[in-house]
Amino acid sequence: MSHDPNCIFCKIIEGKIPSRKVYEDDDIFAFHDINPWAPVHFLMIPKKHIASLAQVDGTHTDLLGRMMVLAPKLALQEGCRPYPEGGFRIVSNTGAEGGQEVHHMHWHVMGGPRPWLRG
Repeated sequence: MSHDPNCIFCKIIEGKIPSRKVYEDDDIFAFHDINPWAPVHFLMIPKKHIASLAQVDGTHTDLLGRMMVLAPKLALQEGCRPYPEGGFRIVSNTGAEGGQEVHHMHWHVMGGPRPWLRG
């Protein structure tokens, strides 16, 4: 399925729900988390609806690689300090026991001065 009409993230991608966009291209959308856990906290999602990281396979290799290469660039753009003094964290909650609340694969990119409230 490339789109789920009931998915909140699919609605954000379509512009039906407002977001503070960080980045967008043909395949990837990034936006600020509405309940940030860190000074820098945004989400990266594929535009294609993939329920979770548990559903990816070899056909997603290029997409996941592009997301991984893009994450450090966006983290710096959004205010994370450079490595090694600075840095960021990438978290992908997967499934109920992994803490996934929205069933559209997404990465939390978090950074900034510590201590953070959570994480």
